[in-house]
Order: sequence, then structure tokens, then C-alpha cells
Amino acid sequence: MSSVDAPSDRHSAADTVAGFLAVGSLFLSAIALGAGLILQIEARPARTSIVAALLALVAARLSARYQKLAEIAIFVAIVAWVVGMTLAVITENALI
Repeated sequence: MSSVDAPSDRHSAADTVAGFLAVGSLFLSAIALGAGLILQIEARPARTSIVAALLALVAARLSARYQKLAEIAIFVAIVAWVVGMTLAVITENALI
């Protein structure tokens, strides 16, 4: 008899929420990256990419299953901040 529980392959509710948060972070990063300019949405990359980074950090802390996806989301948010701010300055759009 072993007292150690076997790991289960079932998803918990926290895993599902963490996955949605990470994907939401990627979506906000895409808007901050320049998709907001293409879609004619006022993207405000400083604000949007910071929210995307916070969502990715919460997703990474919430579930161990989606930590790799959250790690990718945080790197995309960093790139989105740099590129989005550069595009906003070049096109003379609002930063914040």
C-alpha cells in the first residue's frame, strides 16, 4: 500500500481559467503589437501590454499545467510593448 496519490490527467477548473488567461494575454499582446492599428482600434500599447503581462503572470501562478503557455505569453507581451510603443511613436498615436 502506498500513501502517495497518483497524478491524475484530469483538468481542474484552475487549469481551464489559467489557459483562458494565457490566451487572453496573447490576444491583448497582439492588439498592442500593432493589430490595433490595422483594425483601427486605439490600442494604447503601454496600457494594453502591461495588462497582458499581468494576465500572463496570473496564469503562470494559477496552474502548473499551462506555465509554458504563460511563459510564452509574457515574452510576447514584452515584445508587444517594445514594438507597439515604437509603432505608436512613429505613427504619432497615443501611448497611454
